[in-house]
Amino acid sequence: MNKRALIKKILALLDAELESYAQSARAAHEEATHEQSKAENKYDTRGLEAGYLAQGQSRQAAEVQQAREQFENLPLRAFGPADPIDLSAIVELEGQGGSSCFFIGPRSGGMELVHQRKTLVVITPQSPLGRQLLGKRQGECVSIEIGRSREDYRIVAVA
Repeated sequence: MNKRALIKKILALLDAELESYAQSARAAHEEATHEQSKAENKYDTRGLEAGYLAQGQSRQAAEVQQAREQFENLPLRAFGPADPIDLSAIVELEGQGGSSCFFIGPRSGGMELVHQRKTLVVITPQSPLGRQLLGKRQGECVSIEIGRSREDYRIVAVA
């Protein structure tokens, strides 16, 4: 699987998310500083709330920018069946519910994208599944607790 193309798709999704946060932050900032947002009495907090929202949106945009930089600088490795799973691995798991593909990335866990006709989910080493997979090899099994249920998966491919 072409990991450079995968990273380009991840960067495009992060760019779109970054632009969305930037637009939201600008709109909230305009709302906070608009003449009509001035408090009419001590209980009127529209301007203050819009200011907090703008600050939160800006913080989110900064986090997405950091994630983008980490993906841009991520060293991409080719993994073989005997190699332990680490950052930049594409892992295919097979369980009772079918198969799933994951990309081990530095940030932005939960991001879902289609690459070469496969749906991939980005997971981080800090996530429960990521912690289970790190260091494992193709053919090994992992057991994941989701709520009160436990699911067993076999690692069928590592790339």
